[in-house]
Amino acid sequence: MRKFDRLDRDTALSQSVSRLRSAGCVFAEEEAQLLLAAAGTNHELDSLLSRRAAGEPLEYLLGWAQFGALRIRVGPGVFIPRRRTEFLAAAVVDALRKHAEGAGGTAALVVELCCGSGAISAAVAAAVPSAQLHAADLSADAAGYARLNLGARAAVYQGDLFEALPHTLRGSADLVVANAPYVPTERLDFLPQEARLHEPAEALDGGEQGLTVLFRIAAEAPAWLRPGGRLFVECSTGQVPALAAVFTAAGLRPEVLQEEEADATVLSGLRY
Repeated sequence: MRKFDRLDRDTALSQSVSRLRSAGCVFAEEEAQLLLAAAGTNHELDSLLSRRAAGEPLEYLLGWAQFGALRIRVGPGVFIPRRRTEFLAAAVVDALRKHAEGAGGTAALVVELCCGSGAISAAVAAAVPSAQLHAADLSADAAGYARLNLGARAAVYQGDLFEALPHTLRGSADLVVANAPYVPTERLDFLPQEARLHEPAEALDGGEQGLTVLFRIAAEAPAWLRPGGRLFVECSTGQVPALAAVFTAAGLRPEVLQEEEADATVLSGLRY
């Protein structure tokens, strides 16, 4: 099939915007431009528009998700990194830069759990090239995409939280970060259709109160952090009191970080 010429593109863009608006896409103009750029022919564009109108996530159709200044490769079976998580990544980068100032340039060892596509580690790699990165996820699909996104910049493991990591890392991590699932099980049915029907449930379902996985991470993190190391996790504002109590019981001094515009909450814990 022939590719689009200039006239074809103008017509295709207008028609694509109309189709996406009819399907209820809030950002129809922006999405139409992205899908048109991804399609090589009218047939490919029609297929992408049909899938998008049926509710398939835009990021799966494009093969990437925007995360800060980075394009992170994603696909079916992998959690799509959220814009609010850019705040978590920024908090980690800020902590690592402060670490570098106080450590005389010594490279920090960073562990990302529940890494999904590896978006946070990719952001750290771009901002703090000296960081030694290790990332893990329970999902084989996620670990595969993390390896694609991180390449030689990080060691990526498949397994259940800290169990996936080499035991040689115990007690030596300067920073552990996790965007673990924190949606309460009873709230899953209220998620947007895109997430509910297309993203892996295990990347969303945080169990009772949404805190099951986060509690495990908080309880186990001190054994993997060096003294003075920090744990960073994303959570909801309402989960802070219960999670902070677990941090304290585990030997982590909690600190709440928030970004109202992004509706983002991060809980940091300093190992005593």
